[in-house]
Amino acid sequence: MNKQALIELIHENIGGTKAGAEKVMELIIDSIISTLKKGDEVSISGLGIFTANVRKAREARNPRTGETVHVPAMRVPKFKAGKALKDGVK
Repeated sequence: MNKQALIELIHENIGGTKAGAEKVMELIIDSIISTLKKGDEVSISGLGIFTANVRKAREARNPRTGETVHVPAMRVPKFKAGKALKDGVK
């Protein structure tokens, strides 16, 4: 399932227009991203918790040349599945 399939599913279940369903999907995604940018977490009951972790700066190696390169510190998204999701997939 991809984003377009989710939009179709929203459209079929709540009605309205496909453009309205797409706006709902975009709003959800944008809200999650903006909340993570602020450093807060997003907890969706039955699904899981989205957080943003800080990955430390480090030295890495270019596999092609063997040259050492500096990788700056960055924030990366993380998702921890909730119990209901884990149980539903079993």
